[in-house]
Amino acid sequence: MMQTIRGFRDILPKHISLWQRVEKEAIRLFEAFGFKEIRIPILEKTQLFARSIGEVTDIVEKEMYTFADRKGDKLTLRPEATASIVRSYIQHKMYATDPIRKFYMIGPMFRRERPQKGRYRQFYQIDAEILGVESAYVDSQLIFLLNELFKRLGLTGLSAHINSLGCPECRPSFQEALLGFIESKKDKLCKNCIRRMDKNPLRILDCKVTDCKDALADAPATLDHLCPACEDHFNTVKKTLEKQKVDFIVDKSLVRGLDYYTRTAWEIQTTTLGAQSAVAGGGRYDGLVKELGGPQTPAIGFAIGFDRLVEVMEQLNEIPVEKSLDLFIVSLGDAAMEKGYHWSCELNQLGIRTEMDFRGKSMKALMKRANKLSAQYVLIAGENELMENTIILRDMNTKEQVSLALETLVPELIKIFKK
Repeated sequence: MMQTIRGFRDILPKHISLWQRVEKEAIRLFEAFGFKEIRIPILEKTQLFARSIGEVTDIVEKEMYTFADRKGDKLTLRPEATASIVRSYIQHKMYATDPIRKFYMIGPMFRRERPQKGRYRQFYQIDAEILGVESAYVDSQLIFLLNELFKRLGLTGLSAHINSLGCPECRPSFQEALLGFIESKKDKLCKNCIRRMDKNPLRILDCKVTDCKDALADAPATLDHLCPACEDHFNTVKKTLEKQKVDFIVDKSLVRGLDYYTRTAWEIQTTTLGAQSAVAGGGRYDGLVKELGGPQTPAIGFAIGFDRLVEVMEQLNEIPVEKSLDLFIVSLGDAAMEKGYHWSCELNQLGIRTEMDFRGKSMKALMKRANKLSAQYVLIAGENELMENTIILRDMNTKEQVSLALETLVPELIKIFKK
């Protein structure tokens, strides 16, 4: 028997209503805030992610699905959306007509990491990006937007963890202090951390190995090395969130996992799923557009882990009730089957959810099917009804039945279902 690949899964119809609810709420909120949808390729050139995410990251080194095509070009299934959106912004010269752009996208990403609860090799993200604005108010707005989305979805007990990672001006002094500290803890660090010391010391702070986390507990913080401009920026973010009554925690240990982040970085965290606590995360990446070949353009964005978010909502019983079927047509005989077919098409076209069974089953079997589909009403059409130009409408809740004239059937049903 064929089965899914490890780390991949089917999202079955019984779960789709919850996914659709999240998508609809996110789209409604994003568009109210002026975001426009963008759809990007699933497959990109590997160098796009290597340059943007960083050569010395877990994602690039061991987690990407990368392969060579027939011409030998290295291609990668996208592990995240930001790099592709920035590539599109540059490729289509969007900055030439209006440098300020606000995008959102919803779709699958791919990473070959160890599957665990809330984490899959094909996973889904809801992504939002703002390009062309440097103001700290935009940082606050995105955190506020995330908070508002989760409130609308009924989630509680979530906290925003925020930090500032500084900028190219102030980060060198921090890295110098960090390297000095790391050197004193070298004998307690894993091989990956030691390897990263020269190329990317900041990534060491993001190590998930318990011994490394313990050894680095007292490591220097970026907040202690901010330049005046970065300090003012971060203070504005905090003051704005306080005025908007958005709960947040200044988390000095938060560095995020990608190289391109500058200044504000944040995660929305929950303990519902155990150790894997981040449901959403984001930050500012003011140098990425230039790094990928475009003009100097400030930018910021976030991604929501769709799979994790849905699991949190399921555990909190935030599952939407499926809408019951409006009408089930019981057609007995060939003539009634033909009539029923045309009625069902017309009623579905009008937005009245209608089903029928084409297998020629008995009255008893068809009524059982109607019950299984939770139909509100059943329309019963047999030879006698058609000869009398009438049809029976049965209310499945009250069990009451009425006869409707055949020639005015559809208008009568519209009156009932459009109340």
